[in-house]
Amino acid sequence: MKHKLNGLLIASSIFFSGCLPEDLNAPASGLNKLTENEITRLEARAKNVEIIRDHWGIPHIFGKTDADTVFGTLYAQAEDDFNRIEENYLNAMGRLSEAEGEGELYRDLRMKLFIDPETLRQQYEESPPWLKSLMDAFADGLNYYLYTHPEVSPRVLFHFEPWMALSFSEGSIGGDIERVDLEALQNFYGATDLVAQRKSATDSEPRGSNGFAISPENSSTGNALLLINPHTSFFFRSEVHMVSEEGLNAYGAVTWGQFFVYQGFNEKTGWMHTSSRADAIDEYSEEISKRQDGIYYQYGSEERKLTERIIELNFLKDGELHSRKFNVYSSHHGPIIRSDSEKWISIKLMQKPVEALTQSYLRTRARSYTEFNQTMQLRTNSSNNTVYADADGNIAYYHGNFIPRRDPQFDWNSPLDGSNPLTEWNGLHELDEMITLLNPENGWIQNTNNWPFSAAAEYSPKPENFPNYMANNSENPRGIHAVRVLENETNFGLNSLLEAAYDSELPAFEPLVATLVKTANGQQSSETLNAAIDALSTWDFRFALESTETTLASFWGDELYKRALPLATNKKMSIYDYLNNESAPLMLDALEDAIKTLESSFGYWQVPWGEVNRYQRNNGDIVQQFNDSLPSLPVAFASSRWGSLASFGARAYPGTRRLYGTSGNSFVAAVEFGERVKALAITVGGLSNKPSSHHFSDQAEMYTRGEFRDVFFYREDIEQNAESAYHPGD
Repeated sequence: MKHKLNGLLIASSIFFSGCLPEDLNAPASGLNKLTENEITRLEARAKNVEIIRDHWGIPHIFGKTDADTVFGTLYAQAEDDFNRIEENYLNAMGRLSEAEGEGELYRDLRMKLFIDPETLRQQYEESPPWLKSLMDAFADGLNYYLYTHPEVSPRVLFHFEPWMALSFSEGSIGGDIERVDLEALQNFYGATDLVAQRKSATDSEPRGSNGFAISPENSSTGNALLLINPHTSFFFRSEVHMVSEEGLNAYGAVTWGQFFVYQGFNEKTGWMHTSSRADAIDEYSEEISKRQDGIYYQYGSEERKLTERIIELNFLKDGELHSRKFNVYSSHHGPIIRSDSEKWISIKLMQKPVEALTQSYLRTRARSYTEFNQTMQLRTNSSNNTVYADADGNIAYYHGNFIPRRDPQFDWNSPLDGSNPLTEWNGLHELDEMITLLNPENGWIQNTNNWPFSAAAEYSPKPENFPNYMANNSENPRGIHAVRVLENETNFGLNSLLEAAYDSELPAFEPLVATLVKTANGQQSSETLNAAIDALSTWDFRFALESTETTLASFWGDELYKRALPLATNKKMSIYDYLNNESAPLMLDALEDAIKTLESSFGYWQVPWGEVNRYQRNNGDIVQQFNDSLPSLPVAFASSRWGSLASFGARAYPGTRRLYGTSGNSFVAAVEFGERVKALAITVGGLSNKPSSHHFSDQAEMYTRGEFRDVFFYREDIEQNAESAYHPGD
């Protein structure tokens, strides 16, 4: 097929093959083939590893070396959910379509624009020996699992290579790469005649996380506290404990397939990452001209030739593997990802997988603020903020970590003029130039993916002290809520910190309901509409299972949001600024439609929230199918869109009346740093993806009630609460 664009042809070709390409390394038998020497080596390594599972199924991995522990960690992860490990690496390496078909081709192409296996192989070879040993152990652990479990049938990845760990070096799978719009990418490199512009889409639930740090002065025990509260897709991360005789002792959440604790703690320090809005990515508008020998773009007074290369992607169709080739282009800024009128848009973002993986791992071994701060000096955690606490009583905050130094005269929120050399990055900001906090006098720090200017009340950073690209996002309802629950408390313990994190207020509705009442005043409305307005006007703005007001407000808010988002986007306004200041004309119609939806689905509009908002897990599928006729559990928590700190992103699905959650609070922990670490935690549902395991749903009811269990961190506690102990392969 051919795509005509600006007078040139961007071609893609397809060929058919009935077998897997060589790089898949899939034996005809479907087994993970290892040599006798490899088997002997892996069996010997397995004897250096002990896995103790506590009565919640959580694996505590003890190894002689850090590499041994990594080996055991990946083995244990594979025991619990190999499918998600494989899925994450297919996604990270741009190979999803080999398993799921051509519908994933452009998601794969997006990854392949930045992820090149040959480059990663070279970077692996050039990595320091200690890091190579960990990557070797990562691959060994997965390959040994497949060898000892021949009944497991990978979809694509029958053998793991050490370099693959470099494709997935931060907490999110795609990280910054996922900011590239898929529709625009497909329209540019696909087989259509039109080039679409980016469109704003209504997200079902804000993604991100909450992190709170409490100083000893605000603690009932005189110890620092940390709230670890990622908001992710459910079952996206596993709970794990990694211990080695070389000093590793990290506990927390690890994204399936990674060999480092991403959000967690050791005996001295704790770290929580929240999705950042610090600007680490830029787009450039390239002025294109065609010549006989290629395509050129303007840069200063010269014309430069675009780099052209072919990316070949394999995809599954009708039970066979096919292939499509794409001619892709790059300027010195980065890959071309779309067009805007006659210009092509390139994108520049961080590409430092070795440094990023180094930072991700070394932070888990940091035993003081000084050591942790040294890991932050690597400046490769590009998509995250960090909330920190430690046993010395320090609390800290980092707003982003990878921030290019830029000329402030330009608008860095829009595509830059790629022909102007003044729009280039001028290195990176040093850590002490970024927005950071250390031990603010108010005694607490919070971040909810909001701006940093409310992170510590009046002791927060001031926007006038920093370039606007460091924090160009606004406040959000969770940020407002977080300040409320933290600002007047000076006696926090583990339980009270969790109570604050699960506070039931939904502050985003306060101004909306006030505007609704004002708008409705004096207007002729139906009896039902008046009753609904009265119900909202007397509501305490708190979610509860029995609350019919929570149901009404949530359905109304969703209708209002749907109407307001395109209008806010056109005005380049924050959605919350638009809702709070310009949404009055939309309110009554949105409420009427919300009532109609409830009446159509349930027969009446006064429906208790717990009847509507549900948790359900029917099987271990990565994409869950929901069914009103199957068992489910009521959930009081609400969408973080309205300021719920305990996020529960739920919606109706085809064939369902009820709303079913798929994202939000996943792994949650509260940690106290004293002479001995104390922690409470919960993992959504349970640790195993196997319905036959009692750990498939043993935490589900606790999760839905906001209850927590003790974390077993010390060997004696682990052994006293052990369910099993074994070596990999036993």
